[in-house]
Amino acid sequence: MNTLTNFVNSLSLIRVSDIIDIAIISFAVYKLFSLLRNTRAEQVLNGLIIVLIFASVADIFNLNTVSWVMNQFLTVALVFIIVVFQPEMRSALERIGRGRSIFTGERALRSEKTIDELVSAASSLSRQKIGALVVIERETGLSDIVESGTKLHAEVTSELLINIFIPNTPLHDGAVIISEDEILAAACYLPLSSSNTISKELGTRHRAAIGISERSDCIVVVVSEETGNISVVEAGRIDRYFDADSLANRLKTEIVYEPLEEEGLKEEDDEQ
Repeated sequence: MNTLTNFVNSLSLIRVSDIIDIAIISFAVYKLFSLLRNTRAEQVLNGLIIVLIFASVADIFNLNTVSWVMNQFLTVALVFIIVVFQPEMRSALERIGRGRSIFTGERALRSEKTIDELVSAASSLSRQKIGALVVIERETGLSDIVESGTKLHAEVTSELLINIFIPNTPLHDGAVIISEDEILAAACYLPLSSSNTISKELGTRHRAAIGISERSDCIVVVVSEETGNISVVEAGRIDRYFDADSLANRLKTEIVYEPLEEEGLKEEDDEQ
């Protein structure tokens, strides 16, 4: 009875500011895990949580020696994390810097026609088992990646995308970068992911797709040269075995798009 009374009295002491404080910390921890998901740092973070729990238990039972060792370990571990996981921390800070995408999930605008053209090209390349790698830029700029390839600044059409990836053509080896309904460049070099969780059956093309998605908020469409399977990569996560319908649904769900002006004018003419 006394325990229940003490619990009720404790609840009465909670202020609105305390609830806000707890909510902010909870949100920050959740976002930290989201940003580090599927990276090397995720495993280290899980290990640190276990060490913290162990250190807390040692304090409760007055295990002074164990508690001292744990505290010293945590001090050294913080420096170790900063040095070893600098790329992952930089990527997380870049995502935080985007601000709007973290809180609202808003994306750069794309026309529906661009998505349809990309889906058509991916489906055709899949049937022919021609490898392809298409990066769709969102809020994080990819100018450094664009500079590594051949600039095109061309309209997105299925015919052009298919021709780019035809084997033994000048631009087939590398990635295509699409931004604002435009093919910015082709034959671009992408950073490879260093994650050890990637399936061994996935080749360099898929590892490159995961690598660029770990460093930006882009969406990457990959067509396997060996199997013809279509995959979508986002935030270091790869989802496989898409067909034309599921690929179109995924892209239209992940990317906010608006119809082309010509389509809007056509609808107005029909109404008149």
